[in-house]
Amino acid sequence: MKDKLDITIKVADIAPLGMSVTLKGEEDIRLAEYYVNLAWKKWMQSKRADQESKDILGMVAIHFTKLYIQELRKNESAAKMLGDFEKKLDELLNGIS
Repeated sequence: MKDKLDITIKVADIAPLGMSVTLKGEEDIRLAEYYVNLAWKKWMQSKRADQESKDILGMVAIHFTKLYIQELRKNESAAKMLGDFEKKLDELLNGIS
């Protein structure tokens, strides 16, 4: 059985994009395609006269990248908090013996 799947996605008004993804990854790619297109269509409705589709697509890319960075920071913060908790717990448990 093939562990990669060849798919085509359509983003904004650019040419269809072909890619190879894992079977498990297809759902995430399709969801990403959906949300990028949703944001692009919404922002295209309120774009300024001097803005082109590619400008809006760039703004969508920045928006989703900002969200990604915010999640990275949350994960880093949670990892630090768990590390600190583990260290304190070790100190407490070692002090009991």
